[in-house]
Amino acid sequence: MGEFGLQLYSVRDTAEDNLLETISLAADMGYQGVQFAGFFQTPAKNLKRLMDDKQIDAAGSHTGLDELTGDKLKETIAYNQEIGNSLLICPWLSETDRKTRSDYQRTAQKLNEIGQICKDNGMIFAYHNHHFEFEMFDGETGFDLLFGQTEPELVQIELDCYWATYAGYEPTDIISKYGRRIISLHIKDMKEENGKKRSVEIGAGMLDISTLLRVGKENGVNWFIVEQEDFDGDPLESARSNMNNLNKIFL
Repeated sequence: MGEFGLQLYSVRDTAEDNLLETISLAADMGYQGVQFAGFFQTPAKNLKRLMDDKQIDAAGSHTGLDELTGDKLKETIAYNQEIGNSLLICPWLSETDRKTRSDYQRTAQKLNEIGQICKDNGMIFAYHNHHFEFEMFDGETGFDLLFGQTEPELVQIELDCYWATYAGYEPTDIISKYGRRIISLHIKDMKEENGKKRSVEIGAGMLDISTLLRVGKENGVNWFIVEQEDFDGDPLESARSNMNNLNKIFL
């Protein structure tokens, strides 16, 4: 199956203070990969050296659209190639890119163009969802509009299972529909308290993590990425618990 990675947004304060030390800690926790959410001006050669030393892989980089256009995209590709990361992921759309059906159609073409440049440079490009992509437009979700009008060989899918569930959809149905186009899954658990949903440590919520891992494996998912956004304590301790709990579920 794919490997377990930590989305560093989960420990963003620590990562911003000292990215290299945070990655070292993730490796010591047992994560096989890290997924970036900013590099905080860390020289690529220093980052690559640390990752080689700790034997931890790059499991993608969340990169905003502003870093995926023009000369910025060239710089982004060059930096990621130097650290050994081949997967760029657009993690978010501004409201102006997703208010209407035509917005989604226009955005899909923009993603195709980025994906083509990535492919030409030996990179893989993907899009990561939140909940807003599941808004309906003339009987079709924004999610299906995006992936129906992007080319499968140019734009892959990083499915955030939490946000799909939050929007009222069953992640395994989406995985089965899109199959091997889904390159990674964001795995985080969900709890409802006082009528509000929040992310919690894996195993402490309502998501069927075991089934998500199994269906992902059956569909060739490369990476299972731990991400958590809400905390009652130290995010680093939550990251450690998530890795331990994933190992127990997988066993």
